[in-house]
Amino acid sequence: METSSEEIVLSVCCVTYNHEKYIAQAIEGFLMQKTTFKFEVLIGEDCSTDQTRKIVDEYALKYPDKITLVTSEVNVGAHKNAVRIFSKVKGRYVALCDGDDYWTDPLKLQKQVDFLEQNQDYIMCCHYSKRIKENNEIYYMNLNPKPITYSFEDILFDNDFETVLLSVVFRNTPEINQMYKADWFFQSNAPDRFLKLYATFTSGKDIYVLPEIMSCYRKHTGGIWSTLHPKIIKQKTLSDLYLIIKIFKYSRVQKFKLLLYYLKNYFLFEVKDHSIQNAFSTIKTIL
Repeated sequence: METSSEEIVLSVCCVTYNHEKYIAQAIEGFLMQKTTFKFEVLIGEDCSTDQTRKIVDEYALKYPDKITLVTSEVNVGAHKNAVRIFSKVKGRYVALCDGDDYWTDPLKLQKQVDFLEQNQDYIMCCHYSKRIKENNEIYYMNLNPKPITYSFEDILFDNDFETVLLSVVFRNTPEINQMYKADWFFQSNAPDRFLKLYATFTSGKDIYVLPEIMSCYRKHTGGIWSTLHPKIIKQKTLSDLYLIIKIFKYSRVQKFKLLLYYLKNYFLFEVKDHSIQNAFSTIKTIL
């Protein structure tokens, strides 16, 4: 990879809100990265009510050539926070990590960029992640990681377990730039899923998972999804499915698979929580 000494090859985008217990560990994970290329760190701090802003300010002051604080005088919410960070991206590649998660391998970015540089048939590169609870207890870690390739269909049908947000590095394409400006993006409940879907769909390329554990995902009471009732989570994922059905184009085979996926996972829930008419309307939209 040939680059000038001043060119920013990769942009790290970090969304944070009320992460005072975790944000320093996330930032240290960014700063420890050893790369042959220049990268920037963009941290979107959304008017936290704790000491998150103070901690980010201290790091930004200490590393002004590396860290850029992106904020405002009012809270804008997770979606707009992500969008305003992405609007400032300068890199050809983008890495994501929320402020309550962290990276554990200092060569993570180098390995992912090297892979994407050498494998143009992939739009995104991920890796395995350890998953911990608030007390640092490990509740998932694959002890035998193997290479995985995920397609658009894999993402569509939730067969993409090893693509958590903090592991993602993707090519900064014009199509993905447009996604962050689309009205439907602000209606989504799981924007990271839509990123993976949109990236694979518009590029026609797959996602590759490196067989290494290089990050740590934290599940805690302050997480966006952690404290939600299962019924509310189900409704949110159903709402996202409505968007997914409308946004993308499908072959006949894919429509049939999507119908089976809906019948298996959401049909009874929609009948019980809404009405049989709603359920049949969803089926009609799929077909």
